[in-house]
Amino acid sequence: MRRFGLIGRNISYSFSAGYFAEKFVNENRADCAYENFDLAAIDAFSKLIQHEKNLFGLNVTIPYKQEIIPFLDELDPTAAHIGAVNTIKIYPDGRLKGFNTDYIGFRDSLLPLLKSEHQKALILGTGGASKAVAFALDALHISYKYVSRKSKEGEFTYEELTAEVLSEYLLIVNCTPLGTFPEVDKKPNLHYALLGTSHLLYDLIYNPAETAFMKFGRAQGATVTNGLQMLIGQAEAAWQIWNDETPM
Repeated sequence: MRRFGLIGRNISYSFSAGYFAEKFVNENRADCAYENFDLAAIDAFSKLIQHEKNLFGLNVTIPYKQEIIPFLDELDPTAAHIGAVNTIKIYPDGRLKGFNTDYIGFRDSLLPLLKSEHQKALILGTGGASKAVAFALDALHISYKYVSRKSKEGEFTYEELTAEVLSEYLLIVNCTPLGTFPEVDKKPNLHYALLGTSHLLYDLIYNPAETAFMKFGRAQGATVTNGLQMLIGQAEAAWQIWNDETPM
């Protein structure tokens, strides 16, 4: 049995286990299994690797996409550049190599929604997922600025997102957990009334399917989308890596 899984904290809600279980059934892969490994702290990872047998690959989710790096033997150059890992390939000799497929999922799901006016983006949040988003935006030649609660050089705070700023930055990507089930009423602190039909709001959250961030944006005429297609894209790219293929 080839075993795969997800490491993270409080991940019973996770998309990945259900997605891969369905994939294995649909593709008649009775030789494969996927399971959640809920780690209270990243230090538990070493024991997991020692005791779990026949592991061929792992996905990594919040809050360990950056914390996992010191535990790996090697990083793919893209993951090293991004500074975050969401996919681990486990080689027969036990070597662990980290990859980032989040940027592939984000890039490929964003492309069909882009219009010529989407030249500048705001990235809400500065965690591991935001680094993959930034890498994808760079590849698409879209300039961006991070937005965080505390003032940092070269970044916006939420208080600085004035009408002038929001009229210039028409792509807004939510990389924060605000609005995730069960706290579905929470949302990033934007002046949503300043949004309009030229805005594109992309929420990395997928549960609920329409977050408060999306709902308030849609009410202003903005185009909105959740992170489901990104998740599917990153999962398929991870599957290719685990099977010695190169994702596009």
